[in-house]
Amino acid sequence: MQRPYVIDQMISAKAIAARVEGLAREISTRFAGTDKLVVVGLLRGSFIFIADLVREIDLPIEVDFLEVSSYGDSTESSREVRVLKDLRGEIAGRDVLVVEDIVDTGFTLTHVLKLLATRDPNCVEACVLLDKPSRREVPIRATWTGFEIPDEFVVGYGIDYAQRNRNLPYIGKVRFT
Repeated sequence: MQRPYVIDQMISAKAIAARVEGLAREISTRFAGTDKLVVVGLLRGSFIFIADLVREIDLPIEVDFLEVSSYGDSTESSREVRVLKDLRGEIAGRDVLVVEDIVDTGFTLTHVLKLLATRDPNCVEACVLLDKPSRREVPIRATWTGFEIPDEFVVGYGIDYAQRNRNLPYIGKVRFT
């Protein structure tokens, strides 16, 4: 049973759209000249972010997905990262951009980057929508970050609480009542 809660808007849809455009410009510049960038979305939280981001990247791209879990229906990380769905394609010798919704403790992104590095890519970089550096337990920093946020439980723009609120067009702070 979920605790009752309300959602306060934290980052507007307009601010997200502007930042996504900026991130895409930076990524397009960094990978200029690549024959095909492999953009790997971490499901399920990144699906809206990756869709908006890849539409703004001015490069030939391929999109693939990993589904990993460290939260389940909880608001706290279990610190155990499980791969639920692996990539379909090969990344050996390719430029890879991992797209994640939020970096909290750092366990998930660290695990994914190490896993992908074992597959012999040309390079692996990370782009995250939200970063909570105050919660970091593993030293990791994404190459690109949309927004740094305080230690708040957030939903919206693909991010859920117990599979709800992914469809909000903004990032909202969950306040339990």
